[in-house]
Amino acid sequence: MAGRVAIPPMTEEGNRAVLPLGFVRGLLDTIEKPLMVAERNGNLLLINTRAKQFLESHGHPTTPGLNLFKDLLKTDARKIFDEFEKGEHDLEHPIQIGGAKSGARVRWMPEPDWLVVEIENTTETPSGPDPATQITVQELLQEREITYRNLLAAYLKLQEVNRQKTVFLASAAHELKTPLAVIKGYYDLLLAGSLGRLTDKQRDILEESKDSCERLVRLVSMFLNYSALESGKLVLQLRENDLRDCLDELSKRWVEAFQRKSVRLDASFDPSIPTFRFDYQKVQQAAANLLDNALKHTPRGGSVTLRAAPHFWERRVAVLAPVEERRRFRLPRPNSVEVSVTDSGPGIAAEHHQEIFEDFVRVDRNTSGMGLGLAIAKRLIQAHRGKIWVESESRTGSRFTFLLPMDQG
Repeated sequence: MAGRVAIPPMTEEGNRAVLPLGFVRGLLDTIEKPLMVAERNGNLLLINTRAKQFLESHGHPTTPGLNLFKDLLKTDARKIFDEFEKGEHDLEHPIQIGGAKSGARVRWMPEPDWLVVEIENTTETPSGPDPATQITVQELLQEREITYRNLLAAYLKLQEVNRQKTVFLASAAHELKTPLAVIKGYYDLLLAGSLGRLTDKQRDILEESKDSCERLVRLVSMFLNYSALESGKLVLQLRENDLRDCLDELSKRWVEAFQRKSVRLDASFDPSIPTFRFDYQKVQQAAANLLDNALKHTPRGGSVTLRAAPHFWERRVAVLAPVEERRRFRLPRPNSVEVSVTDSGPGIAAEHHQEIFEDFVRVDRNTSGMGLGLAIAKRLIQAHRGKIWVESESRTGSRFTFLLPMDQG
């Protein structure tokens, strides 16, 4: 059909899907022939401009309450529907309006339960209408179906493109991982003095180069994690681990990076945190992404705090303890661990608190990165059946927190 028509969403009426009347009315006015749409009881719903002109020109005003069977077809509704039930699709019926005799073609549309009446043999002779404008209500419904099918095909195509993008990222990241590891190893040898003494200037240059290399290593690791998450290949290695050891190892690894930027890193872990089942590497990666994000947005002289403590997650209903235990422990027993990273950076406006956890989103365009760190952290925590959120306002710093349930099963 030439000139595609954008079909709006259909509304629900009982168990029937119908097009908005205002939209149909506008389309009927583009049709050259007199056309009317009536309900099953004969009450007219819509009259296009041509039909209205035809009725009024023959002394029949289109006032509200006009009935198709009583006023126009001059017949009983039962006779019309008896013909339709016999299998007829279109009925030819004489019609007399004023002193003019004409014919009407009546079509019943079962799904919306409408009667569509097209007045034929009128005294007006339309000048060769363009076939592209001859749109009936049935064609509109067909057009809607075609539009939805096209949208589905486009969606599936986008899904395939997205899959190919993920495969490409994973391949590129794997190719970069090995040479970067070799380069980082040579930096460590040079800085350790294993290949000869270094001047202060040479050491400064090597340390800066090593810092850039480590940033590339983290970026490659991020791409690998992202491709694994996107392809659904993420598998958690749940084992009994000590979260304090996990986060303490991470904080010591990041001390040097914080010192180079003159940002203080404080770490505090509650000694009462018990061991529980979680993926050591995945949780460490999630926390590392939060530290990396905090370091990027904290100015020189600022501070970042990494904390972990037991927490009672009220939204997780545990099995009630025996009466003796409930008497001994007045407060609910912790069923999760709360880990938080607090920085003294510029803060995040409230309207960005949700979108910063989406893929490739960067609120501050002046910082480096691909906008994947927080998105990956969110997916890793959710894979542990936990949750993550941010508390922040502009110019007050930010506090990123995630909860890890201890009952991983």
